[in-house]
Amino acid sequence: MEDNPKTRVLIVDDDVTLLEMYKERLAAEGYEVTTASNGEEGLARAVDILPQLILLDLMMPKVNGFDVLDILKTTPETKNIPIIILTALIQDTNKQRGLKSGAADYIVKSETMPKEVIEKIKSVIEKNIKNIAS
Repeated sequence: MEDNPKTRVLIVDDDVTLLEMYKERLAAEGYEVTTASNGEEGLARAVDILPQLILLDLMMPKVNGFDVLDILKTTPETKNIPIIILTALIQDTNKQRGLKSGAADYIVKSETMPKEVIEKIKSVIEKNIKNIAS
């Protein structure tokens, strides 16, 4: 993003390969990317860096993604950060739970190409910037 090279994205996932792949792709788009490999680390990093967006897995050690989402959405400093869930869980009940808990989007890993995930990230960040400006 040429107009805002300081846009911060936090990726929270226990899959190291996925973390690195999305970190590289987002960095190539001009984002400042921070990663966390479990929910506990993700919570700490979110409060520390206050990213413009969080890409969050659900099935993780220490603190699962649903709990991370609930905590972030009830913490004053992080409640307005858009969170996109990126998970292997395909059940509609999980999707509804995530969206009801405040996720901006719910993406199933096996059904979505990385390029589409990047486009959704851009779209959610742009929408959030417009909402803040108005």
